[in-house]
Amino acid sequence: MTTKASTGLRNHMLATGSLKAALDGGFLELYGCPEVSIPATADAALDPAVHKLLARIYSDGTSAGLTLSPTAADGFIEKLDSQTWTGTVIESGTVRFFRFVGPSDAGGLSITLPRLQGTVARAGADLNITSVDLAVGAPQAVNFFSIALPAF
Repeated sequence: MTTKASTGLRNHMLATGSLKAALDGGFLELYGCPEVSIPATADAALDPAVHKLLARIYSDGTSAGLTLSPTAADGFIEKLDSQTWTGTVIESGTVRFFRFVGPSDAGGLSITLPRLQGTVARAGADLNITSVDLAVGAPQAVNFFSIALPAF
């Protein structure tokens, strides 16, 4: 249970700007696949035949990108409190992992695109949601989301 940053996100944070600047305006995508098929890195390409996009989370439920809080505290940054992160399930299935991606990310192999990838479960995962079994047409909310950087 470790959130994985893509090479593009790590390089951006080292030389260009903040994690917030890299991810703001992007989307949280929830994927289903066999557990053994979860990508090993956030750089890895997604195979649409294996990695099923179950839901895309927006700040307005339909099209607007997500925004992180303007401030961080104690090594954490959270979703902007004033946004309601929701989406509609587009394919039924069991969520295994998420990717926080930019609006132009098509899921191909990349060492330049900023991405954050993590596990999804009811408890004990990088992203905890009420139910990992999603049904097409149902609303899906993400009420709490935070990203932490370790001390180094």
